[in-house]
Amino acid sequence: MSSVVLPLRAAEVLQVQLDGLSVPIDLKALEAWSEDPARDRSELGVWLGLLDQRSRSTLVQLLREPLLRDQSLGSQLLNSWTGEPLINEIAALLSPSQPRQPTASAPEIATADMIRRSLDDLLRRKREVTLLELLRALPAERVSLKLDGVIELAQEWRRQLELQQLALRRLEGLGLPQRQSSPLTLSERQLGPTVSMPLAVAHRREPLPLQIWPSQGRARGPWILLMPGLGGSSGQLSWLAATLAQWGWPVVVVDHPGSNEAALQASLIGQKPPPGSESLAQRLADVDAVLLAQRQGQLEALGAPAGAPVVLMGHSLGGLTALMAAGLTPEEGLGRRCRQALSRLPLTNLSRLLQCQLPQGRSGRRPAPSQATPVAAIVAYNGFGSLLWPSRGLEDLQAPLLMVGGSLDLITPPLVEQLAVFSSQRHPHSRLVLLEGGSHFSPVRMPANDQALFRLGDDLVGIEPRKAQSLLLLLTIEFLLGLEQPLMLSPQVRNLSGVRAHVLDPPLARRWSRAIRTPDADPTMPPAHRPAP
Repeated sequence: MSSVVLPLRAAEVLQVQLDGLSVPIDLKALEAWSEDPARDRSELGVWLGLLDQRSRSTLVQLLREPLLRDQSLGSQLLNSWTGEPLINEIAALLSPSQPRQPTASAPEIATADMIRRSLDDLLRRKREVTLLELLRALPAERVSLKLDGVIELAQEWRRQLELQQLALRRLEGLGLPQRQSSPLTLSERQLGPTVSMPLAVAHRREPLPLQIWPSQGRARGPWILLMPGLGGSSGQLSWLAATLAQWGWPVVVVDHPGSNEAALQASLIGQKPPPGSESLAQRLADVDAVLLAQRQGQLEALGAPAGAPVVLMGHSLGGLTALMAAGLTPEEGLGRRCRQALSRLPLTNLSRLLQCQLPQGRSGRRPAPSQATPVAAIVAYNGFGSLLWPSRGLEDLQAPLLMVGGSLDLITPPLVEQLAVFSSQRHPHSRLVLLEGGSHFSPVRMPANDQALFRLGDDLVGIEPRKAQSLLLLLTIEFLLGLEQPLMLSPQVRNLSGVRAHVLDPPLARRWSRAIRTPDADPTMPPAHRPAP
């Protein structure tokens, strides 16, 4: 193991250890080397020159690239369900040598707390934080930086980037027909009224908040149950609910207490722990309660016949809730798969952290088929489940599925979290959509007067959200119309206002998967996710 030891409080001397040899340098020398390794002739440059060129370039990139971008989002990540494993991963690369050593009773606690405080302080003052800046900020007499671990992490990031670039090239090679579209002419001032309804439920002390959007004009067949993601709110998806209602589909939006925007905000100011996968059982119970209320005629404002078929629709964790509410349950062996997948923190797939909390929670019992509301379809925006369904994927899902992902999504990356689980789908009406330049937050719209917690940087927003939402809306409407009449959403590349989306049916998804996957293409993926030729 190679390491660099830095007495930051004294002379800022670094102790570089490579292959058992040591050379003292200072932190400024490391910064100078990272700016121009080829011309650096210092002792540090000589010893770091022992690394191969590929390792040197990745080390330079990781030293200088931001660990966290955007002040508010970075603080949210540190204080959310991703925060603890993120800090622990950094602590595995950085450990204090003096004056305090971790003890048997408190291993690495000092390191983790030190890193968290330093990152919080830096993010209050800076838009982004690099590894070098974190090294300078740590209030320790000596800190050890494990170069081998840093290089390994950087190489993993690079492999993921290369795989994504390869996937887009292979997707273009499918030769899908090109289609141009015009935006829907819809003014938000013309949208119909909503009904706020508190629903008394047995599993909660307080009523469940519902936002009901009755259909405008002729009501279509199914109604829609729409669920926000973790830390989301009904207001963030009202643009979607309102438009679908105007097209004739009545919509109920559930604001899940305990895992909604208010719960996330409370966690950020220290009032409550951050919401995580433990909220899934409550969300499933919320869905059951709303479906039961509709079957019993309690949602009269919705305007749908009691017991009418439902479309389960959700974003992120809401999409996972929709899949499980349709009857899917995790395959056996999740704990073992998580130990393999989380041997290193999956910074390019944060949803795996959430999936791996599921063994500690209950998946919830589904109602018997004779009592259940018929599920007409499932729509999952930025959904996930690679560790939940590694062998069969979504093969057991009986209803047609629209699964949407964004090429810039680092929370639920599309190759692993959407393509890998969708490829086993057999329903001929199911569709997989990849939005070029779309991010995990593309479906989320913030109200104009919003003063809230999400202030996302450009890297996480992706393409201009309203353009992305216009295209997502168009494809969603065509998918839903195909439930009532001959199939409308055929495989294609759809262009709208400069935004492109690739639409695949199950056979094309399997073809794309075979084109980009080889047995060693993605070492972070469980073997069962590598499709057979």
